[in-house]
Amino acid sequence: MTQAGAEGTGPTDCLFCRIVRRELPAEIVEENELALAFRDIAPVAPTHVLVVPRAHVRDASVLDREHGPLLAELAATARRVAEREGVAASGYRLVFNVGEDASNSVPHLHLHVIGGRRLGWPPG
Repeated sequence: MTQAGAEGTGPTDCLFCRIVRRELPAEIVEENELALAFRDIAPVAPTHVLVVPRAHVRDASVLDREHGPLLAELAATARRVAEREGVAASGYRLVFNVGEDASNSVPHLHLHVIGGRRLGWPPG
C-alpha cells in the first residue's frame, strides 16, 4: 500500500508526506491514525480542506480492494470535516484528481473537501 514503508514515512521529497511528518507547517483541522486533514493553501471556496492518508499512496489510480479501509476512513474524515466546517447540511464536494490534466500537482493521494458556496457544474 505504501511506496516507502511504514505509515507516515513516505518519500522524503513528497510535500504531503512532509506535512504528515510535521516537517512543514499546515493548518490541521482533523487527524486520526490513518488520515490527516488540513486547509488547502490556495482555496477555491470558503471551505477547502485536503484529506490525505498518512501512508504514502501516489494517487487514486493505484487504489485497489486492499485500500478499502483507508478509503472508508478518508470518506469518514471528510464527512467530519464538512460537519465541523458547517457545510454538511448545505452541501459540499469531494474530489480526487488523478494526473496532470486533472491538475493533480502533488503525487500523494488527497481528497478535496470543498464547500461554503454554491458550486457550479460541470467543474473545470
